[in-house]
Amino acid sequence: MSSSWTRRAGASASSRCRRRRAILPGACSTPSPRRRRAAASRAADVTWLAHATTVVTNALLEGKGARIALITTRGMRDVLELRRSARASLYDLFQDAPAVLVPRHLRLEVTERVDAQGAVVEPLRIEELDDAVDFIKRHDVQAVAVCLLYSFLNDTHERAIGERLRAALPDLPIFLSSEVLPEIREFERTSTTAVCAYVGPILASYLARLEAAVTGMGLPAPYVMGSSGGVFTVAEGLRMPAMAVESGPAAGVIAAALVGRRLGLDHVLSFDMGGTTAKASLIERGRINTTSEYEVGGSGSARRWLHGTGHPIRVPVIDLAEVSAGGGSIAWIDPGGALRVGPSSAGAEPGPVCYGQGGARPTVTDADLVLGYLNPVALLGGALPVHLDRARAAIEADIARPLGLGVLEAAGGIVDVVNAGMAAALRIVSVERGYDPREFALVAFGGAGPVHAARLAQELEIPHVIIPPIPGGFSALGLVASDVRRDYVKTFYAGLAAASLPEMSRAYAAMEAEARAMLTRAGVPEARWEITRAADCRYGRQAYELTVPVAAGDITPAATAALGRDFHDKHRMTYGHASHDEPVQIVNLRVAAVGKLADLDLWRPAASRADGAGALPAREAYFKETGLVRVDVLHRDALASDAAGAGPVIIESTDTTVVVPPGWSWRADGGGFLILEAHSRWLTSIPPPSRW
Repeated sequence: MSSSWTRRAGASASSRCRRRRAILPGACSTPSPRRRRAAASRAADVTWLAHATTVVTNALLEGKGARIALITTRGMRDVLELRRSARASLYDLFQDAPAVLVPRHLRLEVTERVDAQGAVVEPLRIEELDDAVDFIKRHDVQAVAVCLLYSFLNDTHERAIGERLRAALPDLPIFLSSEVLPEIREFERTSTTAVCAYVGPILASYLARLEAAVTGMGLPAPYVMGSSGGVFTVAEGLRMPAMAVESGPAAGVIAAALVGRRLGLDHVLSFDMGGTTAKASLIERGRINTTSEYEVGGSGSARRWLHGTGHPIRVPVIDLAEVSAGGGSIAWIDPGGALRVGPSSAGAEPGPVCYGQGGARPTVTDADLVLGYLNPVALLGGALPVHLDRARAAIEADIARPLGLGVLEAAGGIVDVVNAGMAAALRIVSVERGYDPREFALVAFGGAGPVHAARLAQELEIPHVIIPPIPGGFSALGLVASDVRRDYVKTFYAGLAAASLPEMSRAYAAMEAEARAMLTRAGVPEARWEITRAADCRYGRQAYELTVPVAAGDITPAATAALGRDFHDKHRMTYGHASHDEPVQIVNLRVAAVGKLADLDLWRPAASRADGAGALPAREAYFKETGLVRVDVLHRDALASDAAGAGPVIIESTDTTVVVPPGWSWRADGGGFLILEAHSRWLTSIPPPSRW
């Protein structure tokens, strides 16, 4: 099957250094003169360049951020250490909280006080900053975070401190909480500001090198993928570095949403399985769900839906469930004799045992190879030789023999365990959010996603699986399909029935003015602006909020009444009940600014082949329903555009392998997609989309 995916919007860059060398040599190393000339000859064809990176997440995970200082209200220096009472493991009495980003001796206090209504109780003693500046210079601080009590209501003192610090320390980035996150909740606000300062210098250095490399090649200045599903300019990223957390995974969800729109599907589940993690997200009616309840950098950060695992950042992030389950995840037996997979990974180096690069412990990829799902000779179109005998030996020694199993049964157990973890991630974004996964199609991508997708769909009774063209590089499509986006928030603490409508209107107007200025700086024509409103609401005695859209225009009694009705509806969908007699409370107001970019020219008919070419040598593969059976193997690039068949069958391509198990059928469509459909009895009641 051939497919042409063109980009009117331009080029994209992957977050992995190996891929960046292929697209942007200068981002990772100095390109050779030949490659520089070749890149320059193609630069004129590129009108748009987007980039995703894991540099922010890696700095937090590895504890290799900048040396930062925190300036706060006297008596509040230990907020970061006191944290919340949330614990990732409720009954683990020896659980350690994540390391504090700012050591106590670098947390400085100033005399000032603003009360809970925003009134000044004690004036700021600005002269105390002279000692703070001297201290910062002597301790080689690389960035400063400023977070004063109640500055989200009155930022006068915080801005005065910012002006003094920026004048005295012109080479140091200064992050004010009133600029980063003017939002209620002291710990989360301080944590978000500290995260920005911690990763800011590293991100600035990285983006400066990237920008110099690409502009030196004659390419346009890059945009950076944000965690909320949009891109932003380098300048915006340096103002708010926390927006670049989860930069890479967000791009895949954007691409899945694009596929859903192209195929006429309103409900899509995005599933991305790579080498170390698997990520799932839900797309409803073309809309990607976001959340601001996110923690990064702790030992349990892969299980991001748990509180107490890392450093909270209160910025919109695509609602992803992420598990430590990838092709490189290592299988092992715990002290109780149970088979486990992950979270440890063989990584790219040394990689799975079958790669023959020094890996000694069996991984998911080794199990897939032993089960016959992967090519037993080489992967990547022959570029990566594999060693089936080594994979068998590792699984036998570490798993099969200790558990008293055969090698095939042990490999099947490894796959079952990893599939169970990935199915849990899909349940989190669907069933646990009030959605029925049987009403969705699963878009599977990443190098390992199509291998496991049908089994996951079977577990959740999802009737259809979509394998896009080039699933191994699918996230790059999301980069060039993303619009410019920035989110703004302002605490507005009031009961919905008693809220001051003029004050609410002024708060929205101020954020919308910032949004328009950002879009102007980004060079987006006004005709392509899309500015939307939302509000964080809750019942009066609740501790956490739900975000509800707010209609544009004047804030009138009718608008607030509609907001209340929408909140009750969302509460019922999320938690299964609503209390219409309970008063609704507004906590935060939100504005999302989107600059719409040119549409991608994505839909191209695949070339039709009538010769039936595409068959590769058949091989034996193991399935629970059949045991070891001989299955046909097809090459995806050689399939006819209307090809179809029934499982079990294996379809290979350069970047991935599609496994169609028994009970499933497959077919190609005219746009380069593979559609897998289940034929189990419990799925027959769900009709296929009319587009198909």
